[in-house]
Amino acid sequence: MSKSGIRNQAIALAGLFQAVKLVQQVADGQPRGAAAVKACFTGVFNTEPEAADRVFGELPDLRLGLETMLAQLGPQRAARDMAITRHAITLLYLERKLSRNRDMLDRIRSGIERAREQVTFFDMTHPAVMAGLADCYRQTVSTLQPRVMINGDPVILENPENQNLIRALLLAAIRAAVLWHQCGGRRLSLVLRRRTLVAAADGLLQASRSAS
Repeated sequence: MSKSGIRNQAIALAGLFQAVKLVQQVADGQPRGAAAVKACFTGVFNTEPEAADRVFGELPDLRLGLETMLAQLGPQRAARDMAITRHAITLLYLERKLSRNRDMLDRIRSGIERAREQVTFFDMTHPAVMAGLADCYRQTVSTLQPRVMINGDPVILENPENQNLIRALLLAAIRAAVLWHQCGGRRLSLVLRRRTLVAAADGLLQASRSAS
């Protein structure tokens, strides 16, 4: 595979890992970067990008995802978080199930378009926009098996705005999983091209630091 193909796959995976990491941060009440959150939803609304590396906006805004990807797929086992890996693999699997369900895909497109109309009046991460995307996820992807089960602080998870943000981020993760497949990513790629993907992610991370 060409270097550009591997690079695009690494970008897609970074988008996926960024969304999953942000879900964990929300569930645990951890601080999260506004730019990282916005990048995930830039990906949701950027459905016809000129290139894969423009889906999530600027490369520095994808740094959290690149760092998380390297921690999960890199050689340092101590840095891995199995919950993040489990969620990422589940979402990649759900995206494949979703790809075979035309009715559900149409409903997701409609839900994103409704949320896009809200962005005309509100910021991309406004609670009203998050509620719309969350409802889209709840009525579609959330009905598929296996469901993504999020653990965290019960008080935080009971808050409706936090619930909406988590579901909206999971929809963003599905968007990244779609991009991964569009760029040629397959389940075996995570095994057969793991080192190559890690090297590409590391290069992207260094580039993101130079660009910021």
